[in-house]
Amino acid sequence: MAAPLPVLFLSHGSPMHAIQPGAVRGVWESIARDLPKPKAILIASAHWETSVPSFTGAAEPETIHDFYGFPKPLYEIRYPAKGSPDLAFRSLGLLKNCGLEAQTDPIRGLDHGAWSPLLHMYPKADVPVVQVAVQTGLGTRHHLEVGRALAPLAREGVLIIGSGHLTHNLRDRGNEGTAAYALAFQAWVKQRIDRHELDALADYRRLSPDGVRAHPTDEHFLPLYVALGAAGENYRPERLYDGIEMGALAMDAYLFRAGSAPAN
Repeated sequence: MAAPLPVLFLSHGSPMHAIQPGAVRGVWESIARDLPKPKAILIASAHWETSVPSFTGAAEPETIHDFYGFPKPLYEIRYPAKGSPDLAFRSLGLLKNCGLEAQTDPIRGLDHGAWSPLLHMYPKADVPVVQVAVQTGLGTRHHLEVGRALAPLAREGVLIIGSGHLTHNLRDRGNEGTAAYALAFQAWVKQRIDRHELDALADYRRLSPDGVRAHPTDEHFLPLYVALGAAGENYRPERLYDGIEMGALAMDAYLFRAGSAPAN
């Protein structure tokens, strides 16, 4: 049996990263360059929230411009990747086999949480993409379970990506200097990830320094839990990027490989 593909967590940044990606562009490009080309991509985006896990089922998903007040060229971007109704159906079955209610959406397209990083990773749009929603009301542990249910896809040539943000407090963007709490939260999350302390990470709002300030709402952090769940118990983490933009928006990118847990 082929080795499973790694699982990714990406901070997708502002919609402007589609046309002005800055330093993170090289990271996104190198990920795609260094990995085997996947048969398909399953991406959990913070910008689609539903009551139960939902998968895009369209054969040709539209490019959704789910933002306002940006330059005109951003609205002219189309990411014409095919969908994969077969992958959506397979994903639906995996969740239902684990006792999780789920559904497909035959109309929903790809929002910028999906297409913005993929535009740089796979600019030819030649890998089919299925997007999965987050359920903000169901919490972090639910998303770990969703990821665990989807984990078999990594052995089937599917690249699983969680697309959110390591910190996401838009009220703090643009402040002078780098926010100390963003740096502290970055370090706390990395330590929990490196030590496989997923229970503590799931309780980040209570246990982490400034977790509530880092994420006034959960939705941009939940894709990380999908990725961690899909990575398996013995994942080997690699932080690929840790830049902070606009003073408080941490752009961390993680890659999780299957393997043995490191010795403590």
